[in-house]
Amino acid sequence: MRVPLSWLREYAPVPEDATAEDVLATLVKVGLEEEDVHRPSDSLSGPIVVGQVLSMEPETHSNGKTVNWCSVRVVPEGHEQTLTGKGIDPSGVQGIICGAHNFSVGDKVVVALPGAVLPGDFRISARKTYGHISAGMIASVRELGIGDDHDGILVLSRIGLDPEIGSDALELLGLYDSAAEVNVTPDRGYAFSIRGIAREYCHAVRAPFTDPVAELAPRVPASTEDGFPVTVSDDAPIHGRAGCNRFAVRIVENVDPSIPSPQWLVSRLRLAGIRSLSLPVDISNYVMLEYGQPIHNYDADTLQGGITVRRARAGEKLTTLDDKSRELNTEDLVIADESGPVGLAGVMGGAATEVGENTTRVLVEAARFDEVSIARTARRHKLPSEASKRYERGVDPQLAPVAAQRVVDLLVELAGGTDSGRVTDVDHTDRPAAIELPAGYPAARVGVDYSPEVVERSLVAIGAEVTETADGWTVVPPSWRPDLLEKEDLVEEVARLDGYDKIPDRLPVAPPGRGFTRSQAARRRVANTLAAAGLTEVLSYPFVSQADNDLWGSADGEHVASIKLANPISEAQSLLRVSILPGLLEVLKRNHSRGLRDLALYEMGHVFLADGYTPDTQPIPPLGVRPAAPELERLDAAVPDQPRRLAAVLTGHDAAAGPWVAPRTLDWQDALDVAVLAARSVGVELRVTQGSHHAFHPGRTAQLSTQDGAVIGMAGELHPKLVAAQGLPERTCAVELDLSALLDREASAVTAQAISGYPAATQDVALVVDTDVPAADLLTTVRRGAGELLEAAEVFDVYAGKGIPEGKKSVAIALRFRAADRTLTADEASQARENAVDAAHREHGAEIRS
Repeated sequence: MRVPLSWLREYAPVPEDATAEDVLATLVKVGLEEEDVHRPSDSLSGPIVVGQVLSMEPETHSNGKTVNWCSVRVVPEGHEQTLTGKGIDPSGVQGIICGAHNFSVGDKVVVALPGAVLPGDFRISARKTYGHISAGMIASVRELGIGDDHDGILVLSRIGLDPEIGSDALELLGLYDSAAEVNVTPDRGYAFSIRGIAREYCHAVRAPFTDPVAELAPRVPASTEDGFPVTVSDDAPIHGRAGCNRFAVRIVENVDPSIPSPQWLVSRLRLAGIRSLSLPVDISNYVMLEYGQPIHNYDADTLQGGITVRRARAGEKLTTLDDKSRELNTEDLVIADESGPVGLAGVMGGAATEVGENTTRVLVEAARFDEVSIARTARRHKLPSEASKRYERGVDPQLAPVAAQRVVDLLVELAGGTDSGRVTDVDHTDRPAAIELPAGYPAARVGVDYSPEVVERSLVAIGAEVTETADGWTVVPPSWRPDLLEKEDLVEEVARLDGYDKIPDRLPVAPPGRGFTRSQAARRRVANTLAAAGLTEVLSYPFVSQADNDLWGSADGEHVASIKLANPISEAQSLLRVSILPGLLEVLKRNHSRGLRDLALYEMGHVFLADGYTPDTQPIPPLGVRPAAPELERLDAAVPDQPRRLAAVLTGHDAAAGPWVAPRTLDWQDALDVAVLAARSVGVELRVTQGSHHAFHPGRTAQLSTQDGAVIGMAGELHPKLVAAQGLPERTCAVELDLSALLDREASAVTAQAISGYPAATQDVALVVDTDVPAADLLTTVRRGAGELLEAAEVFDVYAGKGIPEGKKSVAIALRFRAADRTLTADEASQARENAVDAAHREHGAEIRS
């Protein structure tokens, strides 16, 4: 909301020397957020004055362009030129070349004299052009930064101005005014108006506020028998709330459409961010900004019969004011006459009833529409408007007839209209519900000892009706504050108006004996371990497509049941993820496309499984009351299973290239190392076997299991076809683990082994086994068979080929033996090796390679 300071001063005691920054600093005290400052004079500087064209001589030049050589008086005749500077003629008459042709001799125009600066740091100076010394510029509205029209010169008489020659054009056009822009949050819709901002400013400076609506309300007439016929009907209310509960109509006749909008009105609208269109439209926008009540004007002569407010019917269409034909939804609230819809209620009017240059009878509509209905219509048609912004946040239901009266008054005063006296006011509004506020409640909630006088004064200041009771107060919120529904809301108002700075900032003392839970500490340990290993933690969106869930949710690509969002950001990603990898790979692609080639990313987060999930269709329990045990059980049962997962993706090299550094390409073994490292950080050893998953490379995929046989993840290189189809870097590797299952198997205690001071005995063994025997299974058997003297055993070579029988492979294993209390003899080490070979022979048919 942009608030011109000259306008705000009409309703609030803003000092004359206060800047927009000062106003914003004041409004921040009562919880409004500062957004920006708009000051036209920051990009304009004089001398920019009113001039009168004395002569204009058309000249056609060799380039085919016709320009006008003009003489322009910038000082009243008989007066002395007081401006000095290079290029300013002491006679008060400037010679200026102008390429526009929409003005005539005698017209008063805006002249930027040498030394002036226009928007875009365009500096004006006397310069030779087209054979003349042009000392200045006759300006258009675009060159002045006050509009988009660049086709012609700003002729002041056409906007209703006849100023004195030589007067300051910036002051004439209201360009010395400034605006403070405030961010209006969804719960403070009343602040989307000068009236609302003025009220908040008065709160901040503790000054009385005179409500312009309260002053005008006594003049608003009641409905008359000859009022324009209006029917309000809603046969399909959203959430049980009717789409319209207030609809006021007035008719103004004999409006003169040729009268231009006065400059003060145009200037304020422009500074507030709204361009001038025509006087009736400008008046409706002016009142909307002033009071916060959207207004729509109709050409009364184009309406057929009365007005009906209803839901659209299937197949109906409407051409809106932006000349677009729109297919209406049966949920859309429309304004209709006998011919059909003539406007999208609260969003945009129809082109057929638009107020135009031939309009003489204006029907003024001021209504109160339901927030949800208007918000859905605006989003459905991708048609946000100034009106819909206000309706979505809630408009004062008592404001419509008063705002309509204000429009009527301005049409009579500025457009020469006549009030027909016909009044319609359909009122289905309800009085706001009373709220009981216990006496000690504000102090208990905020921690400030508010006196009864402070509480009552604050609530009266916001416009509430406050009645003292034996236990506290009964408070009826004002009609313009639909956000005040509970006593907590009233407490917030007391704290806000008394001053947030008075609330002490005492940090609570942490209770003893608490900290991370066991699960939290384990997750932190996993995260720290991976970060220390050089991986970067990221967060991705949990919203995916069905194709993503099918791709990563099953090993063979079958359809995976998924949970659909009720209100997705995008229909393309309308499901909750069953795997972290889709979002993580998008992060990888985005970073890779920005030039980062060596990437190792990981994420820990929830996935959402639909197995056994049944959506709960029963109403949500009310706030402020703890649900009963059966209710809690029902709610808990309706929550889908959300296990935690750990995933990582890798691409590029393990180090940056440099002198004496040969970077190694990251591969499936690095992905496997991530899984093993994460598991070991919580004391779990993984069992690695050959895996199979349609999204992974068929020969470079590991299945990850725990020692009790539970499969908890996959690791490896992604399938080349998938990499190409999704635009991923070559040789992209990935790993995903069921983190919840991993943490469930966290070792309760890790026993540190004593470090032996005796030397180790190392021996190698090469065993020939069938090719279908996993090396990991063979290694497990060897470790078990070697006995307690074995300190470590690792596979260092797998070979199949010449010298090895067909269908067989050779697995070479390095063995390291050590005793805690003595130096092993060669015979002891050899015996342990033989025991390991015997175990491998019994379980896998292994033979020592000759």
